[in-house]
Amino acid sequence: MKKRGMLTSMVAGVALVLGVPVAAWGLMGQQNAEGLPASELDYAYQPWGVGDGVAAVAGGVALVLAVAGAAALVRGARRGVLDPRWWGVLGPLVVVGLMAGVGLRILTAGVVGANIGAGLLIMLGTPVAAALVLWALGRGVWLATRGRADAGGTGGRHLGGFASGGV
Repeated sequence: MKKRGMLTSMVAGVALVLGVPVAAWGLMGQQNAEGLPASELDYAYQPWGVGDGVAAVAGGVALVLAVAGAAALVRGARRGVLDPRWWGVLGPLVVVGLMAGVGLRILTAGVVGANIGAGLLIMLGTPVAAALVLWALGRGVWLATRGRADAGGTGGRHLGGFASGGV
């Protein structure tokens, strides 16, 4: 039962983390400047050849998968199958996914002249996304290697879901 719950949590986590960027990208739509044909616009990066209707359907399906994944994870955390400390891994990955989905629409927006939003996204968003991914990776490795053994039972006090490590 416990292995099945852990597998369900893993699948739900993947659905959440991968569903968020696709949902953001698909539901946001192409962000071209108003009133000009696409042939007169400048692009930092050419948008994919995916129609707005197809992108919206993909975004809707991804949103449903992400919400279902989040609901399964919340249910698993309430039942004790998912250690609540794993939200510290999933949360940053969801934020990076949201940044990636919206960021792709900013990078492929058709504008007149320079796409200042694309430059700002690259300069500011890349370090933030890298820091969040590194945090999630480090936290995930720490949780996977330390497991539940450090959940406050090794001599340290239990402080709000985190082990104090004897402090």
